[in-house]
Amino acid sequence: MTQASDLSTPTHPLASAFAHPKLIAIACVIALATLGWLYLALAVADMGGGGGTLGSGMAIFDDLPRAVQAICRPMFGESVSAHGVLLIALMWSAMTLAMMLPSAGPMIFTYAEIADTAARKGETIVSPLVLATGYTLIWLGYAVAATLAQMLFTRLALMDSAMTSASVLFSGAIFIGAGIYQFTPLKHACLHRCQRPFPFFFANWRTTAKGVFRLGLAQGLYCLGCCWAMMLVMFAVGVMNVVWMAGLGIVMTVEKIGSGRRFSHAVGVALIVAGIGFGASAFLGHWPGAAN
Repeated sequence: MTQASDLSTPTHPLASAFAHPKLIAIACVIALATLGWLYLALAVADMGGGGGTLGSGMAIFDDLPRAVQAICRPMFGESVSAHGVLLIALMWSAMTLAMMLPSAGPMIFTYAEIADTAARKGETIVSPLVLATGYTLIWLGYAVAATLAQMLFTRLALMDSAMTSASVLFSGAIFIGAGIYQFTPLKHACLHRCQRPFPFFFANWRTTAKGVFRLGLAQGLYCLGCCWAMMLVMFAVGVMNVVWMAGLGIVMTVEKIGSGRRFSHAVGVALIVAGIGFGASAFLGHWPGAAN
């Protein structure tokens, strides 16, 4: 007589791994964010120039080992070729992965937790990788738009070859604009969706790859609506300014874990004050006798 255990089919290790959505979600966020930071480091490792050329706060890296300086230097020279444009696009793509994937962690983990519960009940689920792919695609689209914007700003002499702002007024306008956006209804509507992904997934749950991919696109659009203005601050402080890159990434992550409107408004006030400071410095710099 055949034993029941003989009828069981051994589970493939890959199938076993995909049966644990939460583990996949954690690995996905860590791997993609790490790849983003790694590319930013490797892309500028052999370039010269002091850290101070990359924007506010970056000069502190001039006295640190070369390994640290690797992520703090400009990528291009005086002209940008077609190959250079591609590198700019790759750089912005890496930046979005590095900055936005950690802030999307709670959303991806929420989906994975629901999927994990469904899997234990024997229900059909789709890997969180599909959700993350849809989310990432939205930010890759933003990276393309940011690349085109950088080319335009450079052509208008608002940015220099080191990818830093060449105009104090330009920097001030970006800070003030990003600060004002922190108070808008669209900002808070998108932030509300980012902070509370569970009701969204509960109301729109899908069991097909196409459906889950669309959920990722939707969450990516909410995240874009929440964070696009703050990402523009990188144009003002230096596109390769890793200090601001990390700082803004932390701020956006804190916003999305349910910090409330007070935190968002405080950030908005800080950005506006900084923008006014830029404008005031430009005004004082042209004041008669200021150079004396």
